[in-house]
Amino acid sequence: MIVRDHPSSFRLFFVMQGSVVPKILGKIIGIALLSVVVLLVNHYVVILPRISIGAMGIFGVALSLFLGFRNNAAYDRWWEARKLWGSMIADVRNLGRHMCVFVGKGEEREAILSYAVAFAHLHRGFLRGVDVRPEITSWVGEESAASMIGKKNPADAALRSIADRIGELIKKDAISGFGQMTISQTLSSLAFAQAGCERILMTPLPFVYSLLVRRTTYLYCWLLPFALIDSTGWFAPIFAAVVAYVFFGLQAVTNELELPFRNVQNGLPVDSMCRTIEISVAEALDLTPPDSLSPTNHVLS
Repeated sequence: MIVRDHPSSFRLFFVMQGSVVPKILGKIIGIALLSVVVLLVNHYVVILPRISIGAMGIFGVALSLFLGFRNNAAYDRWWEARKLWGSMIADVRNLGRHMCVFVGKGEEREAILSYAVAFAHLHRGFLRGVDVRPEITSWVGEESAASMIGKKNPADAALRSIADRIGELIKKDAISGFGQMTISQTLSSLAFAQAGCERILMTPLPFVYSLLVRRTTYLYCWLLPFALIDSTGWFAPIFAAVVAYVFFGLQAVTNELELPFRNVQNGLPVDSMCRTIEISVAEALDLTPPDSLSPTNHVLS
């Protein structure tokens, strides 16, 4: 995720970090060159057929509505993913308070909260497809880390380990009935947030809808030069490039926001949120907390 102050009006046009321009620059240049070719052929070779600028305007309005709707759907996925991770952070902090109230200080409390940190890292590892063994080994030990990573759903295995520990405390009558209910609700909330993130990861926007929008975008940009011949003359390549930037840019933004857990510049800072959970648990256990992650070149991973 990009973390920086808003640039000035002048620098706004030169900031490339976090911009989609590098990804779509080839398409923009291609549309501009197509406009140049159309103008040259029309001027020196043969009079080309025209397309009504009014018809292209209606076409463009319809296309912009489709692109805007798809972009809003992608942003909703991005924001929901951020809310789910915020919920997990709050639940881990609540779990730390519940353990203080209903269990008290001791080895069981430390073990349960350590597994909560492992849960966050294992969930991050699943969402991003990365190895998180080094991060969780320092919290739960090599044997427990290997056991959880070997499961089909490592994060769920961490929650089951917490539930097993809670069950042992219940057998010892170390937690009251109200405490059992409260802690169980917190674990259920963690599982709900985990399932929500998995749903976002495993269910992208419908491919047929994305395919339709992409095809229509290309078709519009390819036809646009034939509508600009008379109305803009030799400025047609510039106008066509600007339109291509808007439409292809919206398309590229949607592609980034659609899968919010990828480690890209505009993705969610999942690493940083896991570090926030580590800090919260370390402070709950009276340990020295690690430092918060800082942006690298304005990018927080």
